Amino acid sequence: MGSFSIWHWMIVLVIVLLIFGTKKLRNIGSDLGGAVRGFKDGMREGADEVAESAKQVKSSGSTIEAEVKRETKA
Repeated sequence: MGSFSIWHWMIVLVIVLLIFGTKKLRNIGSDLGGAVRGFKDGMREGADEVAESAKQVKSSGSTIEAEVKRETKA
């Protein structure tokens, strides 16, 4: 009783097509694909920026010195 047969899924698909229509479903699919593509490009761009900043730090050859001060709780 937990799983549906292929006929159940076919009936659901037909009902969805009747309610939304093929044009609206096609637009939803292309919008979703564009959003995924934009997300992947953003992730790739962010990784490129991190790699570029790491190269700049390595190529500068300078060391940053700092002191760490601890706060004590009273």
